[in-house]
Amino acid sequence: MNKNQGRLIIISGPSGTGKSTIVNSLLEMRPELVLSVSATTRPKRDGETDDVSYHFITREQFSDMISGNEFLEYAEYIGEYYGTPAKPTLERLDEGKDVILEIEVQGAKQVMELMPDALTIFIVPPDMAELERRLRSRGTDSEEKLAARLARAVQELIEIVNYKHVVINNDVQDAAERILSIIDSGG
Repeated sequence: MNKNQGRLIIISGPSGTGKSTIVNSLLEMRPELVLSVSATTRPKRDGETDDVSYHFITREQFSDMISGNEFLEYAEYIGEYYGTPAKPTLERLDEGKDVILEIEVQGAKQVMELMPDALTIFIVPPDMAELERRLRSRGTDSEEKLAARLARAVQELIEIVNYKHVVINNDVQDAAERILSIIDSGG
């Protein structure tokens, strides 16, 4: 490994725990951090921008990227596909930049196998009632999809043991500061 190599920081946890909000706060507090932009087949939500929030692509494009071995990791989540394009992530690390991967648990597991030195942080909600409240407040999911997200969250919480650090998101600013403290301490 190049001694000037950047560090890979994996931030994951169940849907609705506030990962994106925390990561946005981290990027404001530390502009030198780089966010790896994931590809997804899911529809764009209000306020999201292509190639900034995600690379919004078709299932056919996603399949072609899988065939071309272009992902560091990829996974299916509630009927949609998500993946981390390998090339830009590895290039930023080689440039000595610390790169944040905001990914779901299944994808995080794949990356941890490939890059065991990654700094891994699992975000949890204060409790399941708050998680449900957050998911409902988005107003983007049907009752069926909401139920699937909550059931998946329960399964994902079991994976907490595979992470080096756990951060409870009671407050976005506090959670972001806690993560920066973990990064600064060397993890």
